[in-house]
Amino acid sequence: MTRLRRTAVLLAVFVCAACGLVYELALVALGSYLIGDTAAQASIVLGVMVFAMGIGALAAKPLQKHALVAFAAIELLLALFGGLSVLALYAAFAYLDLYAPALVAMALLLGMLIGAEIPLLMVLLQRIRQQDAGSAVADLFAADYVGALLGGLAFPFLLLPVFGQLRGALVVGVVNAVVGLAVVLTVFRRDLVRRSMVSLTAAAVAVLAVLGASYALSQRFEVTARQELYADPVVFATQSRYQEIVLTQSIDGADVRLFLNGDLQFASRDEYRYHEALVHPVLAGARRDVLILGGGDGLALREVLKYPDVGSVTEVELDPAVVELARTDPRLNKLNQDAFSDPRVHLLNTDAFAWLRDETPKFDAIIVDMPDPDETATAKLYSVEFYTMVKKALAPGGRVVVQSGSPYFAQRSYWCVGASMAAAGLTAVPYHVDVPSFGDWGFFLAAADGPAPQLRLDPPTQLRFLDADGLRAATVFPADRRRVDVPPSTLMEPRILEYAREEWKGY
Repeated sequence: MTRLRRTAVLLAVFVCAACGLVYELALVALGSYLIGDTAAQASIVLGVMVFAMGIGALAAKPLQKHALVAFAAIELLLALFGGLSVLALYAAFAYLDLYAPALVAMALLLGMLIGAEIPLLMVLLQRIRQQDAGSAVADLFAADYVGALLGGLAFPFLLLPVFGQLRGALVVGVVNAVVGLAVVLTVFRRDLVRRSMVSLTAAAVAVLAVLGASYALSQRFEVTARQELYADPVVFATQSRYQEIVLTQSIDGADVRLFLNGDLQFASRDEYRYHEALVHPVLAGARRDVLILGGGDGLALREVLKYPDVGSVTEVELDPAVVELARTDPRLNKLNQDAFSDPRVHLLNTDAFAWLRDETPKFDAIIVDMPDPDETATAKLYSVEFYTMVKKALAPGGRVVVQSGSPYFAQRSYWCVGASMAAAGLTAVPYHVDVPSFGDWGFFLAAADGPAPQLRLDPPTQLRFLDADGLRAATVFPADRRRVDVPPSTLMEPRILEYAREEWKGY
């Protein structure tokens, strides 16, 4: 019987550790989706929570006299606040613009509660059978660490895909409350007075009711809160494995916008300006085999397919959910002219960095249409190492174009792209155009051999925006936005990430 009781307590340690790690990972993931700074979000959450765990462990000392009731109460509080943590932080971000202080406060609270668990569980374990401190600590921490592994694996591979962020945290809160209370009411039921048992049961029912109601209303809340972040009505939203995908449409239906993790990717009113400037200069020459890195919306692909002499187009897009939306949503499919159905298109849903490292095909023209380098995950796609691999994928005489951000809003970021391309052995010519939804937006057209390629056009039909005169003017930069000397960005020193975060902070 003693062994069975000890096993039950260690199982509770295992489950509670898994729940605690899920709460931590949920806060990190939410911050990366909302703010985009994965490394900083992880550092803040983990640093604050580990600190708070130490405070919680110390605060649990006077509670050891009432370890049973204290442990049950802490588990119920942890279940309540941990389960509601994602919902509360999303509300703080959407409605109050108080995400950063709310994140610190939530990490402190959860950390203190998690930290108080271990000392109380140690008391409960020793109450069943006394053993030397070293053995007790070994048993307890073994269950705790293995449970953390379960939580770490369950979060990305089970909770996120099946339940999503909001509901996943609520489900874990329910598990946390049930397991924490169950071990007290079963293993130690003889040690509880009736009043404590009734009080804890009533509190558990209340916590489960709150979590259950929140689960039932979570979808409505998410839709309402998300709408607060966008000017136009949200007509589609989903959380893919990689990012939040949102599509909005103006009331009059004239403007459709795609957002990834809150960042605007295009506005249908003026996207043709961006995509004509991106695609057509790089296709003025040999263009039998074309590679597009990114551009899962199919709009750059649409421009490439206007050339009848293009033989094949390889599209490398990490997120299949973006491509699926571009293929099936009637608004996007009309906009990209059903580009993915063209037999010349070869789609690869994989990471462009890894694919370039492993593959050795050669292309006449390469179009790099990646999200801005304001996140840790995307900064590597603007590095010297990345452009070196792009260079190797160019056929003799081939050209590459890179969307490079705004030389007006993010001057150092823009010229850092040019410096990184030069460090990789690419000779580039900078140019920029006005895209009203983005502002002043820039590109680099480059070649691997000899001087920078000539900036010219050879379109199969007249374009809506770009012509020869406009392209010549695009190479002229005003005095306050001309080239600045900045070092290149590398994998080990992603300087462009620092520039982008600092320069876009005021916009």
